[in-house]
Amino acid sequence: MKKSELYFSFLLVPLDFLMIVLAGVSAYYLRYAEFVQGVRPVIFNLPFDNYLKALLVIALLWLAVFSLSGLYSIRGPKRLAREIYKVILACSTGFMLIVILIFIRRELFDSRFIILAGWLLAIIYISIARAFIRYLQRILFKKDIGVHKVVLVGDSKTTDTLIYEFSTNKNSGYEVVKRLRNFDGNDSQELEELLKAKEVDEIIQSDPNLSKAEILRLYDFADEHHLIFKYAADLLGTKVLQTEVNEIAGIPIVEVKKTPLEGWGRITKRIVDVILAFSFIIIFSPIMLLFALLVKIDSRGPVFYKNLRIGKDGKSFKLYKFRSMLIQYCTGDEYANEIAQEYEKELIKKQNTKNGPVYKIANDPRVTKVGKFVRRWSIDELPQLFNVLGGSMSVVGPRPHQPREVAKYELHHKKLLTIKPGMTGMAQISGRSDLTFEEEVKIDTYYIENWSLLLDFSILLRTPAGILRSRKAE
Repeated sequence: MKKSELYFSFLLVPLDFLMIVLAGVSAYYLRYAEFVQGVRPVIFNLPFDNYLKALLVIALLWLAVFSLSGLYSIRGPKRLAREIYKVILACSTGFMLIVILIFIRRELFDSRFIILAGWLLAIIYISIARAFIRYLQRILFKKDIGVHKVVLVGDSKTTDTLIYEFSTNKNSGYEVVKRLRNFDGNDSQELEELLKAKEVDEIIQSDPNLSKAEILRLYDFADEHHLIFKYAADLLGTKVLQTEVNEIAGIPIVEVKKTPLEGWGRITKRIVDVILAFSFIIIFSPIMLLFALLVKIDSRGPVFYKNLRIGKDGKSFKLYKFRSMLIQYCTGDEYANEIAQEYEKELIKKQNTKNGPVYKIANDPRVTKVGKFVRRWSIDELPQLFNVLGGSMSVVGPRPHQPREVAKYELHHKKLLTIKPGMTGMAQISGRSDLTFEEEVKIDTYYIENWSLLLDFSILLRTPAGILRSRKAE
């Protein structure tokens, strides 16, 4: 562990305490500000001395909450977005403790405004303070202070990727001082000579295909010379990043978890889906009513189009969309006819622009005038909010595919069926429909294995920009 990391981690404790107190004091004086009193006059007496004493105690309790939330864990360079996410959760937990304490003591605090303002200001102040600390760390990295000096051992693409990342991203906090293709007797001697001439902090075994004998020699070398040893997971390791250990008859049994979206993760995502779907239906209802009318006027047939798709665990469901094609050419489960299906097969042969199980027909002649517009701006997908409410889809997730597409899945493609499909997703915002299917699978697999609420909200915020990118209507 670098000394600078220890210093910064230690510094965060008094800094957080100071920011919490500052937020409380700011909320107090904000309540007594003239423009606030003009809206809601102060009708209580809250001496600042008494308030400050209570505030100092609360600040100490919040530090305990921060510690339990992992905000003071001493690790290598961290992602600021994830750290701020933890700050929001920890401050919200501290806020709830205050509310519960007031309820248990059956006392009404003199000002609810101060509590709410203090909570919000604490999130802002602490986030700014931690962003400043990370900024200082990045400055020190550029001055070669606090940088992890690493030796990479391996002759693989993983090694090349790490070298590229560490050399191009100066904010990573890592510098490669040596690369060894393997680790035999000669390499061991070469590394010993390097340790005498240069500072080395870590050894990273970046080739999962090294022999067991080489790996053991490398680990023993790191142990002997007091170096941190890290390794890139092998093929099995990449599949078991999410694990849980239980004991049965005194034997530790490791359960491999496919995604963090299990247990409370699944419950949380469902609650958020219902809230977002219900809110979006209310917000977009005027637009939906308008385009329902336009679809009806533009061509004969129903407003909505029900298409059979495959969801979580390979279960089928009906996906709702605004109809964007002429009714005689619709090939969904409800309107399918042999002529329409044969015509579609011909179009796929002649005008398909994708490889793999999925297809995309360029300049599709079956699309109506209104259909081109609603497809271009993804308005045709708004009825899927009812799928989300019904539980067959999520707001964020992999793209839902048709049964005939899923039938052509290879083994690794079936990972997409681990969770519910989504209206938007990481693959959609990364390239809309212009990605190859394999690229889409890789991106969605990453999402499945690394899900978090923070990632979902990040995807939602980036979705409008993805829709605004110029794209030909499908």
